Amino acid sequence: FRANGTLSPQDDDYLDHVDNGFKDWKLEIRGLVERPFSLSLDELRALPSRTQITRHDCVEGWSCIGKWKGVPLRGVLERAGVKPQARFVVFRCMDTLGDSLYYESCRIVDAFHPQTILAYELNDQPLPVANGAPLRVRLERKLGYKQPKYLSAIELVDSYANIGGGNGGYWEDQGYDWFGGI
Repeated sequence: FRANGTLSPQDDDYLDHVDNGFKDWKLEIRGLVERPFSLSLDELRALPSRTQITRHDCVEGWSCIGKWKGVPLRGVLERAGVKPQARFVVFRCMDTLGDSLYYESCRIVDAFHPQTILAYELNDQPLPVANGAPLRVRLERKLGYKQPKYLSAIELVDSYANIGGGNGGYWEDQGYDWFGGI
């Protein structure tokens, strides 16, 4: 599966996680939720999973097909108890692009879509670093830049106006379309 964007983050925290095989890594669920919590990679792998073979479409004009396995995002969000005022899901990442950590967002309805997963495997193997280890988002109805890698947190918000450049994602702050649908 073709790797694109950041292929090997050089952020100290991320490199520490790589060095210890992601044993100390945790995904934090926070923001407008009733029950904030965090999950280790082992805890994520123990949750009900989904496998799907899908095509990845890049805004640059290429595509490729991969077999992904991961946890449906819907189940994680239901466990957290999304508050009624939450309108968007912001994905926080461990790779720096430009002068800030990468981030992306989507609507609640897209987060709850059955094919939206937190992927920890690609083609029956643990997710490689170049493809986003330990965890990446698969928003299958979106272009590739809407599927962030190197996840560290999921934050529920009512607006993304005060996050980054206020446009909902790193690339959106550079002028890309926020919706990014295919």
